[in-house]
Amino acid sequence: MTKYIYTLNFLLLLSVPFSCMSQKDFDKKINSLLSHTVELIREDELREKLMKEDIVLLDTRSVEEYEVSHLRDSRFIDYDNFSATMVEDLDKDKPVVLYCSVGYRSEKIGERLQELGFTNVFNLYGGIFDWKNNDNPVINQQNIPTDSVHTYNKNWSRWLVKGVKVYD
Repeated sequence: MTKYIYTLNFLLLLSVPFSCMSQKDFDKKINSLLSHTVELIREDELREKLMKEDIVLLDTRSVEEYEVSHLRDSRFIDYDNFSATMVEDLDKDKPVVLYCSVGYRSEKIGERLQELGFTNVFNLYGGIFDWKNNDNPVINQQNIPTDSVHTYNKNWSRWLVKGVKVYD
């Protein structure tokens, strides 16, 4: 029995560096993609802000990605077809948090919002992948909680650790 416990403890210790390495790899990938032109907000900070403040959430992925799942109360803003008219009804001083799969597309739309005069713009660090990887909820088109997340394609799906990977 003691030998079994030692073996189990050893295996648990071995798994710690691998899980940390995975997050480090994810962080490295995110940082290589971003220009850091839009202030980042972490998923835990967003969760807190959503409980206390009225925040505009903008999903900048494709319609196919949005339909699979999105953050509750988020508004779809198509990255590929973005125009200023999509946000002309928004208060430019109200906090706006943008997200996509990992943060690249949302950063680019965030830059556009800043050019349009928005003063309180944030990019969700790690996008919907990091949101879901940290056990936060997403909903589908019917407003029902789901574990499915569109991962853009098979290559990007490796960054979604928790949830059901959906891609074309």
